[in-house]
Amino acid sequence: MPHLLISAAHKSSGKTTISVGICAALRDRGLAVQPFKKGPDYIDPLWLGEASGRSCHNLDFYTMSETEILGTFARHSAVADIAIIEGNKGLYDGLDLLGSNSNAALAELLDAPVVLVIDARGMTRGIAPLILGYQAFDPDIRIAGVILNRLGGRRHESKLRAVIEHYTDARVVGAIYDDAALEIVERHLGLMPSNEAAAASGKIASIAHAVAGQVDLDAVVELARGAPSVTRPGSAEASAGVVADVRIGVVRDAAFGFYYPDDLTALENAGAQLVFLDALHDQRLPELDGLFIGGGFPEVQMEALERNAALRGAIRRALEAGLPSYAECGGLMYLARSITWNDRTCEMAGIIPGEVVMHARPQGRGYVRLRETASFPWPRLGPMADAPVEINAHEFHYSKLENLTPNAAFAYDVLRGYGTDGARDGILVHRTLASYTHLRDVAGNHWTARFVRYVRDNRLGAGAPAAATSQ
Repeated sequence: MPHLLISAAHKSSGKTTISVGICAALRDRGLAVQPFKKGPDYIDPLWLGEASGRSCHNLDFYTMSETEILGTFARHSAVADIAIIEGNKGLYDGLDLLGSNSNAALAELLDAPVVLVIDARGMTRGIAPLILGYQAFDPDIRIAGVILNRLGGRRHESKLRAVIEHYTDARVVGAIYDDAALEIVERHLGLMPSNEAAAASGKIASIAHAVAGQVDLDAVVELARGAPSVTRPGSAEASAGVVADVRIGVVRDAAFGFYYPDDLTALENAGAQLVFLDALHDQRLPELDGLFIGGGFPEVQMEALERNAALRGAIRRALEAGLPSYAECGGLMYLARSITWNDRTCEMAGIIPGEVVMHARPQGRGYVRLRETASFPWPRLGPMADAPVEINAHEFHYSKLENLTPNAAFAYDVLRGYGTDGARDGILVHRTLASYTHLRDVAGNHWTARFVRYVRDNRLGAGAPAAATSQ
């Protein structure tokens, strides 16, 4: 099970571009590359998945137990030739003083050698104490290689290599020259998602070509092969092969692309047949028992979403008639009355009694913790049947829901984070739950099974009454 973790000295060092390039370049060599992303993220995994040709899976201490992280990693990497894990932020950055959820902690848990990406712009001799400090800070972390990024040219590279060789024992496995053409376009939520970039495949090919020429891929594979095997913990898993008895629409297009692949699989394992929809182009809503609209960038596509009045109207009528639906972040924005961004307002589906306004700064960002209210509509299953349900999840939104009707019902009290208004999240309208929070189907929160049961009960006439929220 060859594997390694690509991290950096600090965020924005270029590790995503390099990780994408390594995945694509190794794939071009004929290797089956399984990508992983540390932490809660949708955008980087879209690029990593596109580059490798395999769905990227997230490994996150906040929402997953160590046993679950080990199981997820072992299960998906077992059928690949090499696993590439991209970190988030810097190698030792984390939520607490001890770095219990840091990239270093993940490397230690997975016994993964680390390749450290260093943004070396303007650096010469100073790179030595930086590397020595990172090596000495935690002796249990094996920094197996270094990739120098954004170099000024051959002379700069020669100076850095001489300094590193003289003062450290670090192995330089790559030196990438500064090239704006290799950068993935950024915007307010980070890297542009690959499902939106029309030239994503061409961009990835260019990055792969540059990385293949400036990174020693043989050395990268050698380092990965030096990693010990990760034992898959024995645990019960959801059984596949369940008869699909409900049809759940999933809106997935250039506006809505933020879905965890494991969550989609979990929906199917719970008995859902997934029917994928395009909110930009589809004119009608097919026969469905439920609807799921994930996150994305609807503000970027709001004119096209507004032009597709036929589908917006069909969704509004279906939800008003009681079709169970679940919407996260971008999905919430689409279900509101309108979206305003850059002095332009576009009409949306109009189910949620409020207007979405984009802001220059994040309105909610990072990890959240929620407690379900008595109004939460989905049934409790298994061990959660009698206990108050608290959920670890995450949010990242620059928009805010404004002018919300004062008698709105909510599914969650926010214990950490912002949600809709700093105290609540999960607006309930008819049989729709719309939240700024992104959930993950993990051991502590099997939301997919609960939603599928809610959809199934509604189809059979046994569902809870619709929320009494006025419009």
